[in-house]
Amino acid sequence: MIITSLLDTDLYKFTMMQVVLHQFPGAQVEYRFKCRNAGAPGVSDLAPYVSEIREEIRALCGLHFQDAELAYLRGMRFIKSDFVDFLGLFHLNEKYVSVKALPTGEIEVVIEGPWLHTILFEIPVLAIINEVYFRNTQKLADVMEGRKRLDAKIGLLKGEGLAALKIADYGTRRRFGQAWHEEVLRTLIARLGAGSAGQFAGTSNVLFAMKLGLTPLGTMAHEYLQACQALGPRLRDSQVFGFESWAKEYRGDLGIALSDVYGMSAFLRDFDLYFCKLFDGARHDSGDPFAWGERLIEHYRKNRVDPRTKTLIFSDALTVPRTIELYQQFRDRCQLAFGIGTNLTNDLGYEPLQIVIKMVRCNGQPVAKLSDTPSKNMCDDEKYLAYLRQVFDIA
Repeated sequence: MIITSLLDTDLYKFTMMQVVLHQFPGAQVEYRFKCRNAGAPGVSDLAPYVSEIREEIRALCGLHFQDAELAYLRGMRFIKSDFVDFLGLFHLNEKYVSVKALPTGEIEVVIEGPWLHTILFEIPVLAIINEVYFRNTQKLADVMEGRKRLDAKIGLLKGEGLAALKIADYGTRRRFGQAWHEEVLRTLIARLGAGSAGQFAGTSNVLFAMKLGLTPLGTMAHEYLQACQALGPRLRDSQVFGFESWAKEYRGDLGIALSDVYGMSAFLRDFDLYFCKLFDGARHDSGDPFAWGERLIEHYRKNRVDPRTKTLIFSDALTVPRTIELYQQFRDRCQLAFGIGTNLTNDLGYEPLQIVIKMVRCNGQPVAKLSDTPSKNMCDDEKYLAYLRQVFDIA
C-alpha cells in the first residue's frame, strides 16, 4: 500500500478545502490527468499499470484521519475546529474517480464530483501513479546514485555566502516513492539543519511535517483561482474574487498569492494597493522567474510598498543551481523562499514523469489557466480559452 495516511498530501489541499467547506460547499468539479512527457525518450507507457493504480486508489479510499492526525491539524493556527470535525468524518470515495487504459498506451484519469469530496484526490493519486510506474520500470532502484546527486546539491547549498538561502520540499506529487521521499527529507534535516536555524525551511507534505517536526508550507493552488471563474460574480473579476474570498477566510494569514493563472500582466492589473498591503507576497510557477521577480518588485515600489517586507516564492521546476542564481539576484531586495519539487524527490538518474491533474470544469463550466508557460495550459474547450484571453486582455 503506497499511501498509508490522508495527511500524505500537500498543505495547500487542506487550506483550500477549508475555504471550500465554508464558502463553496455545493461546488461540483471535474479534474483530468495529463502526462506532459508521454512518448518522450526514456518514458514508458502507463497503460500496463492501470490495475495496480486502481488497487492503490481503492486502498486510499479506505483511509480515515487518525486522532493524532486530527490533533496535529487542529494545532495549526489557521485551521478551524469545525473543519477538523468534518475531516474526522471524511473519507475519499472511489466512485468519484475512474482510471482507464487508452489505445495509445497512455491512461485516462478523471475525478468528478463535489469539490469538497474530491479535492484531496490529486496529490495521492499522482504519487500513486509515480510509485507504481517506477517500482515496475526500475525494480532495482539506483539509490546510491540518488544519494550521490543529493549530496552534490547539499554541497552547492553550503557554498560560501549562501548561509541565508533556505529551500523547502515541494516534491510529493512526483516523488520516486514514499521511502525515498522520507530519506531525502531526513538527509536535508541532518545536513542543512531545519527551521529558523538551518537552510531547510520545511515541506509541503503534511504527514512528513508532523512525523519529522518540520514546518508545513503552502497556501493556494491553481485550482482555487480556476474554480473562481465559475463561482465568482463576473469572469473578469474572478481573480479579485478569489483573493477576496481567501482574505475573508484567513484574515491576512496564509498571505501568499499565486500569480500565474492568467499570466503576470493580468495578475499585476488585479493585484492593487489593497492586495499589495494585505498579502505577504506572491508565488512564481511559470515563465521567466528573473523577469517575474523584477516586475513584482517594481510593482510593489509603484504602489509605495517596500519590497523588502514582502516574500517572493519561486517554485517552477527549480534545480539547486537555478535556486542559487535567483537567490543571488534578489537577495536583500525582498524576502525569499524556494520550493524544489521533482529535482529533490525524483532525481536518481531516471527520466521523471511530468504528470499533473488539473481542474477542467466547475459547476459544469470550463475553467482554465493561461500560464506564462503555454505548455502548462490544460483545457479542452478552445472557445473558452479564446474568451478567457479576450476578457483578461492576454495576447
